[in-house]
Amino acid sequence: MSSLANTFRQLHTASEPLRLPNAWDAGSARLFESLGAKAIATTSAGVAWANGYPDGRTMPVDTAVQVAASVARVLHVPLTVDIENGYADEPAAVARTVLRFMEVGVVGINIEDGRDAPELLAAKIEAIKNAAAGAGVDIFVNARTDVYLGSLVEDDKRVGEVLQRAARYRSAGADGLFVPGLSAPADIKAVVAAVGLPLNVMAWPGLSDASALGQLGVRRLSAGSGIPQVLWGHAARLAQDFLETGSSTPMGRDAMSYAHLQALFVGI
Repeated sequence: MSSLANTFRQLHTASEPLRLPNAWDAGSARLFESLGAKAIATTSAGVAWANGYPDGRTMPVDTAVQVAASVARVLHVPLTVDIENGYADEPAAVARTVLRFMEVGVVGINIEDGRDAPELLAAKIEAIKNAAAGAGVDIFVNARTDVYLGSLVEDDKRVGEVLQRAARYRSAGADGLFVPGLSAPADIKAVVAAVGLPLNVMAWPGLSDASALGQLGVRRLSAGSGIPQVLWGHAARLAQDFLETGSSTPMGRDAMSYAHLQALFVGI
């Protein structure tokens, strides 16, 4: 097991959740690392938008691998990437793709079920784990279920559906469970108590802070696409103002200095 892979696994054992301010390119990843992030995760939505694609399984796999390679190049901390559904339906093809990500320095992945049958994701996880073992490498597989995010079942059945899917994914070899949209403390406690995997939740309106989540048993907290969404909104306002008024004044507000930005990348 590589040192970064081992470090990443250990980061899921602390009493407070591992906080992941999801990056979308090498620059944002390096910035977040410089601010103290213990690991870097990507946001599939942010990566897609930055490369001119809509979110949702549309970006070419070659682009995704290239982005991962550029991010890994600037980091000293572990990198985990969101690979959506693995960019294929065939488990063997997904496993080959994951090996490509590992070759460029990735030690963890998020892979989702979405509206696919849970049996399909379980088969993909098993294929990934088998391929990694055959190659003598370690990969942390964070199985994402969209039961809450996609409203896949009625509200009162969501915890039960999550646990059923989690059992399949754990049996297939998953190392963690990601449930975006899960936010009610009672639901979180129920999932933590029964799932047997480190639980990952995503920043969400009304979600408790990291300390409270840690007390509930959450081991990983992701920003998701929140940071790039805020920045896109801010960029739109700046550009609109510039187009309408031609004023330079707003460009100096809350700006990181050129020298600071340059220093992030010197010597990499």
